[in-house]
Amino acid sequence: MSTQFEVVVDVDRPIDDVFAYLADGRNDPEFSPRVLSMEKSPDGDTHVGTVFHSTVKDAGMRSQRDFEIHELTAPTRVRWHEVSHNSITAEEGGYDLEPTPGGTRVRLFNVLEGHGVGKMLLPLAAGAARRDAPAFGRRIKEAVEASA
Repeated sequence: MSTQFEVVVDVDRPIDDVFAYLADGRNDPEFSPRVLSMEKSPDGDTHVGTVFHSTVKDAGMRSQRDFEIHELTAPTRVRWHEVSHNSITAEEGGYDLEPTPGGTRVRLFNVLEGHGVGKMLLPLAAGAARRDAPAFGRRIKEAVEASA
């Protein structure tokens, strides 16, 4: 069983700047309060095969999550999937970017999958993600625009 959430936000920055910022997952803690830390392997530019190692806090519990970039098309598309084993994982996620007059439209999505007990928790986690989606979009917008 899987479920998806998404958010679309307009950012007042050129598409190349937005892509560069979002493709570097080490920026995630700046707009995602659940991400406590993020590291990248290997160092250098993000490319297909790059893995971002994160420590997150969900529902008061810390977990380790690893996301591998499996598609990267500058400056319009980033795709990842979770390679760690948790009760709820992001089987697919990504950013779609398109230029707009004066900025960039960003669509973020994640397809969440429940495993074991996570199958029962998935509706709660998905509901929380959907409720937070508008605020999450605002945090992305503010963080990217502040990175100028």
